[in-house]
Formats: sequence, C-alpha cells, structure tokens
Amino acid sequence: MQAGTVKDHVLAGVRAAIIDLDGTMLDTVPDFHVAINGMRAELDLAPISAETIKQMVGKGSENLIRTVLALDFDAAGVDQHFEQAMEGYQRHYLAINGQFSTLYPDVEAGLAAMKAAGLRLACVTNKPIAFALPLLQQKKLDGYFEIVYGGDSLPRKKPDPMPLLQVCADFDLAPARVVAIGDSSNDAQAARAAACPVLTVPYGYNHGHSIHETDSDGIVNTLLEAAHFISMHNRPAY
Repeated sequence: MQAGTVKDHVLAGVRAAIIDLDGTMLDTVPDFHVAINGMRAELDLAPISAETIKQMVGKGSENLIRTVLALDFDAAGVDQHFEQAMEGYQRHYLAINGQFSTLYPDVEAGLAAMKAAGLRLACVTNKPIAFALPLLQQKKLDGYFEIVYGGDSLPRKKPDPMPLLQVCADFDLAPARVVAIGDSSNDAQAARAAACPVLTVPYGYNHGHSIHETDSDGIVNTLLEAAHFISMHNRPAY
C-alpha cells in the first residue's frame, strides 16, 4: 500500500482516534540518545548512535534497556546490570524529557482537525506514563486528549490489545468506531487484535522494518491527512 491511501469504508462510522506518541507525534530518538548514553557512561560503556537506538524503540522501557545492554553483555550480564541501568536511564531521561524531541509535521494541525470534526482522542503509548504526561504537556499536546495511557498504566501494553480495548470501553464505543494511528507493527497488531481500524504513518520507528510490510488499513503521510480521510469517510455525519 502506498502512502496517502486508505482502504474503502474502514473509516465509516469512526468517532474516536487512539494515537501513538513516539514516532507518530514526536521524534523522541534524540531524547533517548542522550539518556541512554548517559546511562552507558555510568556503566563505563561506549556511546551508541541514534540510528542504533531508533531500531530499538517502541516496545517499552524494559525491553529498550535490555536490548541496549545486550550489545555488550550476555544474558546473565544483562540481568546483572539491568537494575542499575534502568535506574540510570530513568534518571537521565526525566532530566531531559522533551528537550531534544521535536514534533513531526502537521501533528498539531491534525489533532486540531480531528477535534474540530468531533472525534474523541486518546493517546496510547508504551512509554511509561511518568515520561508520557510531562512530554505531552511540554509540547502543548495534552489538551487534545481525554485519555492518556502509558506502557505501565495497564497490566499489558501494545501489541496486546488491552490498552485499545480499554479506551473503547472508556469511550463506550465499539472497536470498529475507534481508529488507531501509529508508526509501527506494535500499533497495527494491537489494533487488529482489538478489531479497531488502523492507519500507519511512513516515518517514525518500526523496529528497522518498512511500514509497508505492516498490515494496516492505510498509510497516511501526516496526522492532518489522517484527519482528512476520517472526515471524508464520515460525511455528512459531521
């Protein structure tokens, strides 16, 4: 599927959107880069590149830190150093959260257009909630969302469908009426398992794989384009 295309009819009846954070609304790899290398320095490990980190982002902090440590240690070494590494990473990340991250094009315009079209909005991310909420506030995006769930807000995180199904329950909407928008297979798999329609963006982080390999209902170039498609498929409801 090419960017800027959406399957017919899948967005009909959509009344809410669940939007991912890292790689979908914000390029946060520069923040990860600073925090992870700060942690690595404390363990006397050499710095790693932002490009290396980009392939690791998206499955939650524990997975990220274990993957980073696995560059230098075997499984036993990862377990041995994990607690210290996680503490250092969290401390460094909280100190710089949002300082180096940037909005992707048309994110705020897209969110504003969705709200104007009457959509209810939730942010579901695998980022810990203690990182996600201050980041949304700093970038002045928090006001768009009725609900924000982090990777530690519920017992399971994406690609498990639990967070998406929780939002559907919170909004009292059937999953078919709630579109998920994200940048990775985690988002698409969670949406498929929840029976929500799903749109993906062609930028962001998809664990080193092309988003064109991911099973979604459409690839949208920006959140503003997503808002356009949702609105187009729901006239004259708005």
